Amino acid sequence: MNNSIFREYDIRGIAGKDLNHEVVEMIGLSFGSMIIENGLKKISIGRDCRKSSDWIFDSLSKGIIRTGVDIIDLGLVTTPVLYFSLYGLDVDGGIMITASHNPPNYNGFKAAIGKDVLSSKQIQDLKDKIIGRSFRISETKGQIVKFDIYELYMADIVKNIKISRKLRVGVDCANTPVGLFAKDVLTSAGCEVFELFPEPDGNFPNHHPDPSVEDNLRDLINLVKEEKLDIGIAFDGDADRLGVINEKGVLIYSDMILLLLARSVVKENPGAKIIGEVKCSKNLFDDIRRNGGIPIMWKTGHSNIKRKIKEEKAPLAGELSGHIFFSDRHHGYDDALYAALRLIEIISNQKDSISNMLKDIPKMYSTPEIRIDFAENEKFVIVDKLIQSIKDENLGLYNLVTVDGIRLENSSGWALVRASNTQPALTIRFEAESEEKLKDMKNYISKKLTSITGVICIS
Repeated sequence: MNNSIFREYDIRGIAGKDLNHEVVEMIGLSFGSMIIENGLKKISIGRDCRKSSDWIFDSLSKGIIRTGVDIIDLGLVTTPVLYFSLYGLDVDGGIMITASHNPPNYNGFKAAIGKDVLSSKQIQDLKDKIIGRSFRISETKGQIVKFDIYELYMADIVKNIKISRKLRVGVDCANTPVGLFAKDVLTSAGCEVFELFPEPDGNFPNHHPDPSVEDNLRDLINLVKEEKLDIGIAFDGDADRLGVINEKGVLIYSDMILLLLARSVVKENPGAKIIGEVKCSKNLFDDIRRNGGIPIMWKTGHSNIKRKIKEEKAPLAGELSGHIFFSDRHHGYDDALYAALRLIEIISNQKDSISNMLKDIPKMYSTPEIRIDFAENEKFVIVDKLIQSIKDENLGLYNLVTVDGIRLENSSGWALVRASNTQPALTIRFEAESEEKLKDMKNYISKKLTSITGVICIS
């Protein structure tokens, strides 16, 4: 068994290789055993449209029912629909079979016990159960019952949305399961919908389902421009991440979408805590503070954010990657379609375009995420050495945030260096008020990393 499939937030690998029938069944045995050990009995399982998802469901459920756990089979759904089942059905946990935006030959699992998504230590505990073969086999097998949850989900997602004028909305479903219902949801909410690629196809024939990459959104950008639409919405492979194109056909980074959502939430909830992860723009945190909210900078990762939003009782949180989490008028998990509805609601009520709503945001210069490959056993050591080196010479020049790697900030910008939780790599990002300040920040971090690693890391 390839132990690297057990990651910080989920389980993920190449279907048929890393995830073969035997490994998948043992994952089912391990998860089912954890359910039983928690005094629970019934779970829901959903799956995406990848070619491997059906046989993976068969092998996974084979292991789970051997522990005596009952399964509600949701069939072809998105990850937010699986999350909704934890609130809308009488279940004690759930598993989503998906590899999100990974290539078609990948697959994996996002799992929850109760309403809490497994992460870090729990995922490692699941792995350890497999290694030790410490399963709870029941004399009586669990039962599998199919259930169509779409009607319940769609009623829930639109029940508190109030769109005051009809917007023309482009939707790129990227040949993922969200195409089964996105148009119906948006239409029922009061939108005129222009749809791309709604047919689920695990080969993703039109483009890769990652809305954070602009090249994947060319068709949507063209649609917005040609049809003069108010907004374009794109989804990742399992519809828990959102991409947004403004009325001019320009990709809006997700931290700026979070900024707009935060303004609305804070207006309704003065003093509300709003959570953004460490890669988000300084403008986001400044704007939340300026509008009467309390910004909280936190660790990257959807499971980390979910725990923090509960801990802080925050109504809203988000990541640069496009995960948006609402507990305000919603359940606290990341649902890209619900986030899109809330954004559309704001635009319709303000009777303004997205670009105009953001025109007061100061101009900042930033880099995309820079990834530098380092071995798993090296990346955390490098970050620790970097933190210590900067602390030793800081002399008050920077505000240092170390909740996830190190983010050093001054009045003109910031730099972030953290160990990736999903890859053997460092993740680095910079933002500054001018290109000159950006260059200065890059040079400073580059020299630091070169002195620690002995190689030139940033050109």
